[in-house]
Amino acid sequence: MQTRMVLTLSVSLAALIAVTPVLAQSSSPTPQKDEDITEIVVTGTAYGVSKDALMSNVDVLTRSTIDQKPAEGLGDMLATLPGVRSSAFAPGASRPVIRGLDGFRVLLLNNGMGAIDASAVSPDHATGTDPVEAQRIEVLRGPSALIYGGNAIGGIVNIIDDRIASAPAKDGVEGRFTAQASSVDNGKQLGLNVKTGQGPWVFTADALKRKSDDYETPVGPESRRLTDAEGEEPDTRDRQENSAVDLSAYGAGLSYVGDFGFAGLSVKHTDTTYGVPGHSHAEDASDHEEGDDHAHEEEGPVTIGLKQTRYDVRSSLNIAFAGFNKLTADAGYTDYKHTEFEGEEVGTRFLSDGYEARVNLIRQKMGDVSGAVGFNVLERHFEAIGAEAFVPSSTTREFGTYAQSRLDRGAWGIEGGLRGDRKEITSAGFSKAFDNLSGSLGGFWKPSDHAFFGLSVTRSERAPSDVELLADGPHAGTGAYEIGNAALKSETGYSVEATGHWQMDSHSAFSLDAHLYSSRFDNFIDLRPTGDNEDGLPVYRYVQTDADFWGFELEGGVNLWSRGAQAVRLDLAYDYVRGKSDLGDIARIAPSALTATLGYEGERWKSHLEVRHVAAADTHLAAFETPTDAYTAVNVFGSYWINPKVSVFAELRNATDEEIREHTSVQKDILVGAGRNLRAGLTYRF
Repeated sequence: MQTRMVLTLSVSLAALIAVTPVLAQSSSPTPQKDEDITEIVVTGTAYGVSKDALMSNVDVLTRSTIDQKPAEGLGDMLATLPGVRSSAFAPGASRPVIRGLDGFRVLLLNNGMGAIDASAVSPDHATGTDPVEAQRIEVLRGPSALIYGGNAIGGIVNIIDDRIASAPAKDGVEGRFTAQASSVDNGKQLGLNVKTGQGPWVFTADALKRKSDDYETPVGPESRRLTDAEGEEPDTRDRQENSAVDLSAYGAGLSYVGDFGFAGLSVKHTDTTYGVPGHSHAEDASDHEEGDDHAHEEEGPVTIGLKQTRYDVRSSLNIAFAGFNKLTADAGYTDYKHTEFEGEEVGTRFLSDGYEARVNLIRQKMGDVSGAVGFNVLERHFEAIGAEAFVPSSTTREFGTYAQSRLDRGAWGIEGGLRGDRKEITSAGFSKAFDNLSGSLGGFWKPSDHAFFGLSVTRSERAPSDVELLADGPHAGTGAYEIGNAALKSETGYSVEATGHWQMDSHSAFSLDAHLYSSRFDNFIDLRPTGDNEDGLPVYRYVQTDADFWGFELEGGVNLWSRGAQAVRLDLAYDYVRGKSDLGDIARIAPSALTATLGYEGERWKSHLEVRHVAAADTHLAAFETPTDAYTAVNVFGSYWINPKVSVFAELRNATDEEIREHTSVQKDILVGAGRNLRAGLTYRF
């Protein structure tokens, strides 16, 4: 009966796509669209640059796109973008992996300010901000965002919300209500955003609730490779145990808006509890490879309770001073608490609180030259308490100054920047400071309105984190005993990236986007096994070596058919990355992926068939990691605007019930992706 139901759903969705062109021909009011269709990217340059005029690869997820994405963590939501993957630790905890780099090399921002959570400390730690809160999400690959310092050496994900409004509400009140449900995990999600006030005072409020059970799986959570290695029978369970999520988030903001600009403040609270599949503890650990927690299932489920309260102040003032026309001043304070529960008992606790402030003088839209000068200051206090507190308490202080400028003569231009940083890390009996200097220079050529070519070079320095310097203890998140290295130096990356955009306005509507990059790291900080065991766990130590990363991302599309507002389009995307150091291949480098999307779009209907193939990871592996099989995922999606304010959608994900394991995950042999899933939802804008 279940098979018959799935076939019926598949046929229904296929029929939906088939009849879409016919239904879309009926006249209808034009649906509301996002105001930010013109993709001016604010991340990376304080003065903002059009997406197609940047010399690095950037993706922008608008509010409409986010509304129709699956209810999942930040890394999982972004994982299908070219060059981006997920740490895929669990539904409740996922961070983005960009061009083979993750953790402390990928900077997560809220409205351009640091998250100050503990998500980079361990892959089982969730991010403090849910992507559904965003009005837009900007993803920058590579070290192009110079103004944010060394922690952006691998890339940036900036979650931009409208909690502090910069403009009055349309007609006095505007907002949206979203809802979706999914079959594979009995998941439900509700979201509400409201903005009221025509000025000068504008008030905002938002709330989000998401709840899901353990999700169904196409095969047992343990891989056949793992059970064969341990001489066990294949895992026949059909659920990923301890994968449930219960999340609540709510916030409010107040702004004063006028001809001068805007200024405002906001507060947001996040409370989430999520299961950690396969989580282990050191007491009875046995010798397993990194990420293998199989031996500890009998210790019972481990859940994490995360609570975070964040306060922000933002302002943008129109000025006329020394060639600048805008002054921005932002500040934020975060209080983060994270408790690991071992059954009913409290285990390890992680506490992180701190503030960041940033001030910019900006020259924007004044002739051919744009630019910004500014500084930021940050202070973070981190404390871990409990048996698995593998990192001692510490305080991190940072101060940075920067300048960035762009000359755009239309047919050609140049852009460059310089940043200096000082970072101090102190702990009991330990104090160390790092002085870093980073710079970038690039040029572009636009032979026509439909073509753009850019070349940029970047030198970035990243100071080591407190974890890399001071770790000494069992780390359940990776299944290893980790030892830091107090003698670590700053790592230095030298990167070059070539960019090309082609956009034709002919009947074929052909487009192509290409990015080719190469990075050389001196003093690359890597976590490598020593061959020893401590507390029954393999010992891994942070070491420094030289490393090289290289790869490319290609995206292209063409309209196969179009008539009026209707079009059938084929889009393709492919990415490849390789990482190698003097010690051998870098671990958990994402295998290449090819995505093909055949879609239809009309005035009311939008639908697509997506086929995504991720290659096997069976070559160029680090000595201590195991291979990962290839997979092909098929997704079918359709959405319809009932009227200009209400849209509904449905999607069949992983339609073939494929076994999906992500090579970038330390849990890949004990955590498998969700099986076939029907989800549906609606959005009401007012």
